[in-house]
Amino acid sequence: MRKLLAVPLGLLGAGTATFAYASVIERNWFHLRRHEVPVLKPGTHPVKILHISDAHLTPSRTRMIRWVRALDTLEPDLVVNTGDSISHRDAIGPFLELLGPLLDRPGVFVYGSNDLFSPVLKNPARYVWRTSQADYARRDRTPDLPYKELGAALKSAGWLDLNNRMGRLKIAGLDVEFAGINDSHIGLDDYDKIAGPVDPRADLTIGVMHSPEPRNLDRFADDGYQLLLAGHTHGGQVCAPFYGALATNCGIERERVKGLHLHQDAWLHISAGLGTSPTAPFRFCCPPEATLLTLTPRLT
Repeated sequence: MRKLLAVPLGLLGAGTATFAYASVIERNWFHLRRHEVPVLKPGTHPVKILHISDAHLTPSRTRMIRWVRALDTLEPDLVVNTGDSISHRDAIGPFLELLGPLLDRPGVFVYGSNDLFSPVLKNPARYVWRTSQADYARRDRTPDLPYKELGAALKSAGWLDLNNRMGRLKIAGLDVEFAGINDSHIGLDDYDKIAGPVDPRADLTIGVMHSPEPRNLDRFADDGYQLLLAGHTHGGQVCAPFYGALATNCGIERERVKGLHLHQDAWLHISAGLGTSPTAPFRFCCPPEATLLTLTPRLT
């Protein structure tokens, strides 16, 4: 009898330990990634961009709040937030606390679906063979999270709202042109509102989105944007050793689920994100992150 029970009990113990690690340890094991991006004109001084995404903040995530606030010591020239900032109707105050002194720096933002709609319980294994996009088509389309208040608070700090909009900022002495889209995962993206070639007089051009859908990446690149920033994928959230992400939850391929890549002539950075949905509070082989992108001069 002991031998018969040994295998199932061993598997149960291993599964319990793995889930405890993924939900308690790795989910709170925040990492700062660093990349250099050779995108500036020769002779230009480097520019630092802090890219944050997918906090999915609830008021209880105090460890995340403290960790992100401390990133102000990196002295970024620009902060880019690619959405899914909140997952609770009372999270706007905590999210502003999370940003803290970063709000005093130039910043831009777009929304993700979870800024508008509360998370619902679902089987996370479904992401392996389908995205969650169809789930929103069956939901009440009336947002139940205070995304407008979130946007108003960020705009009052001087941050640019790039949801199907364009904008311009002076960043470290550079004239930077921005364009962004609302979340394609729920069909709110409208690239036609920002379509057209970039201004050749700009020192730097940046495209911002939540979900890195290839059809939108192509249009940004075709219009001449030099740097594209996105989130949404959580880096796969659950990854297999020696294999990587099991799913991306969008049209991007697994090989580019996170990190820095080329897309046509543009540089693309996809953040693995800071958080998880409260209904799937775990990460495995994919710790939460923010990224410091140091933009450097091109060689030619």
